[in-house]
Amino acid sequence: MIGSVYYADEVIEEVMSRNDIVDIISNYVNLKKKGNTYSACCPFHHEKTPSFHVSREKQMYHCFGCGVGGNVYTFMMEHENFSFPEAVEALAQRAGISLPEQSMTPEAKKQADIRNTIKDMNKLAAGYFHFLLKGEHGNLAMEYLKQRGLSDETINAFGLGYSDKYSDDLYKYLKSKGYQDDQLKESGLVKFDEKYGGSDRFWNRVMFPIVDVNNRVIGFGGRVMGDAKPKYINTQDTPVFDKSRNLYGLNLAKKSKRQGIIFCEGYMDVISMHQAGFDNAVASLGTALTTGQVNLIKRFTNQVYLAYDSDEAGTKAALRALEIMREFEMPARVISLKPYKDPDELIQAEGTEAFEKRIEQAQSGIMFEIHILEQQYHLEDPQERTLFQKEAAKRLALIMEPLERANYVESVAQVYKIDANNLKEMVTQYGVSAMNRVDNRVFRDQQPYVSKEEKKANNLLKAERLLITWLINENRLFDILKNVVEPKDFYEPVYHDIVEALFAQYEAEKKVNPAVILNRYQSKEEHDKVSAIMQQDFDMAISQEEKSKAITDLVKSIKRRSMEHRLEEAKGDLLKTSQLMIEKSKIDKLIIRI
Repeated sequence: MIGSVYYADEVIEEVMSRNDIVDIISNYVNLKKKGNTYSACCPFHHEKTPSFHVSREKQMYHCFGCGVGGNVYTFMMEHENFSFPEAVEALAQRAGISLPEQSMTPEAKKQADIRNTIKDMNKLAAGYFHFLLKGEHGNLAMEYLKQRGLSDETINAFGLGYSDKYSDDLYKYLKSKGYQDDQLKESGLVKFDEKYGGSDRFWNRVMFPIVDVNNRVIGFGGRVMGDAKPKYINTQDTPVFDKSRNLYGLNLAKKSKRQGIIFCEGYMDVISMHQAGFDNAVASLGTALTTGQVNLIKRFTNQVYLAYDSDEAGTKAALRALEIMREFEMPARVISLKPYKDPDELIQAEGTEAFEKRIEQAQSGIMFEIHILEQQYHLEDPQERTLFQKEAAKRLALIMEPLERANYVESVAQVYKIDANNLKEMVTQYGVSAMNRVDNRVFRDQQPYVSKEEKKANNLLKAERLLITWLINENRLFDILKNVVEPKDFYEPVYHDIVEALFAQYEAEKKVNPAVILNRYQSKEEHDKVSAIMQQDFDMAISQEEKSKAITDLVKSIKRRSMEHRLEEAKGDLLKTSQLMIEKSKIDKLIIRI
């Protein structure tokens, strides 16, 4: 990636060659083989129908839903919030490759310095908050934690702290350590006002350091002392912190010998659970469960329990979490906390053995959803009972695996005293109707107006994309098209660069490696654009005659557009215009034989 690469190209290619993209991505996403590619629901956006494709042959991925794409480095940068050098280092370590001395560009050094500085500030702030908690200033915060039943050992294990009641206390402390205002602003620890200057984001709060799976302090959560609002605040997203891709307590939970992971709602739930011996508890960071967090958890377990609050908000959060888990084929069970509000309250009232029993009795996600559905209907009324049965059938129709679906149909029929054959018939009916709901005409009707000029330009770009696709999928075309079509014939700058790189690569190696070419580009937008072209596949099982005609038409279209541009540039030069007109006449007679 231009501007940020600080390892030699051969090192970058060596590390890439030793890390198969399918193996890497399958650690985060449940990939399923489909022909020559692998597919899954996209880890970068919410979707129900898989549009995320990974090619082992091309060593690339692309989502045809949200447009993201790239190679193994791009994936690690996007998913783990790594810089490019960090992605290289992580993959090199995985492959057992010793990296040479770094040769850092100015831009790479700047970005690395920013991230390292923020990590250092966070570590320093965490130590300072913990120091304040143990001192006279933290008496009220310590009293609150003790009232919640936390031991000194637990407080130390989670590095809990206190931010002083003065709104510029941490700001002054970090300034005294030599940090500048621009660095403090990047950290998310301090905010700035034109009139009043720097002030702490967290003050007069119990502090919860947020630690990533590599045991680095990446942010903080703070609970206010008193009745002020909001009750909890978190660090804003920074170059080292993305709340949608991290989980509180996972750095400790990943070491647990307990089976599975227990999701709670808040920091105190997690801490109380760990103290009670349930050290496999984690929580999302002030947001509903995200796809990024599910992908993260899949690296450590394939079994999840939900221990969300038993109130209406907790039930809604559990239903939402189950929906996301289902899309990632991550089975989840729901722990009933009633009549208590949260795990801590249950454990305080009945003890750890009672909670162990609740775990053993946890409902499967599907049965929990149907149980919640049941509560919306008065089942003694025939009409209400019919409506409930229909909604239950719709939910069961979403189960894709036939055996699993049949088992749930049998269980639901038994629990709710429904005729099993009738329920099975309804489930089948709703499953078929769901498949038939998509009507392409709706999408056609919703397309915005496109002028003739725009259509022409789009068709030309489409021709360029298609020819690149042909070249990547059928490398022998490089020999056939050599001296027929050139990089300069491609109008779109990125396509021009791709074709130039492909021809050079084929000339040197007699094959192409699309994933390597991606390293020429720096921006995410370019990676998405290039991967969309290189990952495109289409049916090539056509006759040689049809193939020859298709390639001929594409080349003619591209060369005509190129010729129009060159004639425009040659205006006023009669000799050059005359030569170009002769070349143009040859284009119409062009026939490419495959």
